[in-house]
Amino acid sequence: MSDEVLVSSRDGVQIITINRPEARNALNAGVARGVADAVDELESSDELRVGVLTGAGGTFSSGMDLKAFLRGESPGIEGRGLCGITETPPRKPLIAAVEGYALAGGLELVLACDLVVAARTARFGVPEVKRALVAGGGAALLLPKRVSTAHALEMLLTGEPVTAHRAAEMGLINRVTDEGGALDAALELAALIAANGPLAVAVTKQVARATVDWSWEQGWAEQAALIAPVFQSEDAREGATAFAEKRAPQWKGH
Repeated sequence: MSDEVLVSSRDGVQIITINRPEARNALNAGVARGVADAVDELESSDELRVGVLTGAGGTFSSGMDLKAFLRGESPGIEGRGLCGITETPPRKPLIAAVEGYALAGGLELVLACDLVVAARTARFGVPEVKRALVAGGGAALLLPKRVSTAHALEMLLTGEPVTAHRAAEMGLINRVTDEGGALDAALELAALIAANGPLAVAVTKQVARATVDWSWEQGWAEQAALIAPVFQSEDAREGATAFAEKRAPQWKGH
C-alpha cells in the first residue's frame, strides 16, 4: 500500500490516514487506491468492526489534486466513486475525524462517512461553483440528505466554507472537539460501536441509510427482510445469554 495512505488498527477499529500533508492531503490516484484498498480490508476482516478516516498534518483533505488531474490522474475508482467510497460506502460504519479543511472532494469523503467528529477549528466547504464546476463527486447528491435543503443549498450555491460550530448546528457533525482532538474523540465513538454486535450494527446502518429512499410501506417490508437473519443469528442468542449471565458478550458476527 502507498505511503500516501497509512493504515493501522486497534481494538477492532481501523484507522485510515490520508498522508499528503505537503499537498493539504489533496486526492490523487494513489490516495484513491489506498483508501479503497483499506476499506476493502475493513469489509473483509472479521476482526475489524469500524473504520475511522482522517488526514495527516492538521488537514482532512483539500479535495482533488488539480496537478494530478492535469497529468491524467483521477481520484475516483470505477463504479465506486471518489476514493472508492462515495458511490459504494462500506457496510461497516465509517467515521470521519476532521482537523482543518474538508473542502470539495474532502467534504464528499466526509459525506461518505456515517458519523463525523471535528475539531472546532475545522472548516467544511463545497467551492466548486466558484470555479464554474458542479460538485459531482457526491456533495450535490448527498449534502441535502444530511442537512436541510436550505442549509445544503447555501453551502452548494455560495461555495463558502462553514465553521465546525455552524456545521454542527446544521446536523452535519456529531461531536466537536478542541483542536487536535478529533481523532481521539472519533476513536472513542468507534469503540462504543465496535463493542456492539457486528451483524446488528451493519444491518442497522443499512436500514438507516436506505430509509430516505423508501416509502412508508416499503420501509417496513424491506426492514423485516433485512433484520430477520439478525434475530436468528448466533450473536442475537449470545447477546441475550450474556445479559442473563451478567457477562460481556463474545460476538462472532453471524
